[in-house]
Amino acid sequence: MKIITSPAEMKAFSLTHRRNSNSIGFVPTMGALHEGHLSLIDIARKHCGCAVASIFVNPAQFGPNEDFAKYPRAFERDCGLLEAAGCDCVFAPAVGDMYPDNYGTYVNVDGITDTLCGASRPGHFRGVATVVLKLFNIVLPDAAVFGSKDAQQVAVIRRMVEDLNLSVRIIAAPIAREAGGLAMSSRNAYLTIGERREAAAIYAGLAKSVEMYNDGCRDSQQIKNCVLTEINRSSTIKPEYVEAVDTKSLQPVDKIDGQVLIAVACRTSESGTRLIDNVVLKDKNL
Repeated sequence: MKIITSPAEMKAFSLTHRRNSNSIGFVPTMGALHEGHLSLIDIARKHCGCAVASIFVNPAQFGPNEDFAKYPRAFERDCGLLEAAGCDCVFAPAVGDMYPDNYGTYVNVDGITDTLCGASRPGHFRGVATVVLKLFNIVLPDAAVFGSKDAQQVAVIRRMVEDLNLSVRIIAAPIAREAGGLAMSSRNAYLTIGERREAAAIYAGLAKSVEMYNDGCRDSQQIKNCVLTEINRSSTIKPEYVEAVDTKSLQPVDKIDGQVLIAVACRTSESGTRLIDNVVLKDKNL
């Protein structure tokens, strides 16, 4: 497995593969990898001849009171996991290479960044869209794989790709979960033993929403209330929001019709860890 830190060298690597008709599947990460990330590498390899992952903790998507400084970093461990998973190349640029001193260009995706996590994290998705576009322009992937846990992020990137006529296919992979149902996340490492145990209430609530939908309920408020009831059984998991939104516009819906995202964000009371999760409710024929 090749490790590249220079954007110019990364682009040269990708151009060589593309000239040889070897397609590139790309998995952007911020490191601190878990089985969910590695499953994305597997998907990239199935769709393309060359699998590339990036490891870059992007300062532009962290707010002033967020965890950029303490975000877990384990580069050597991550590279070992990626190599074992069949990754062909890791791109790990320095912050100064991605955002030099005179940097002044950012990407704003309007509308869908104002809801859900965007409502409480102003500027977050501007940072996400900017770094992803930069990575696309450096890595030159044919396809890029993202986890569905970050559903709003996937929607923002899809919109950016569509609006800017980018030549990259976006693949959304299923959410990888721990044994109790907790969605895998690098931030799970922050959880106390008690929080990790009680965090299973998040998925329990989402699973209840699927049961209600399958039993014929189409009222979004009833479904949201059911999810909240399950989460509130925990003493350490505090909901920030439970929303039912259209999967493309991310606007709230009163009635579950077509495909609707049930999205949850919570904050733990002991470690202050922010957790997100979701399910999509849709007719089996869609």
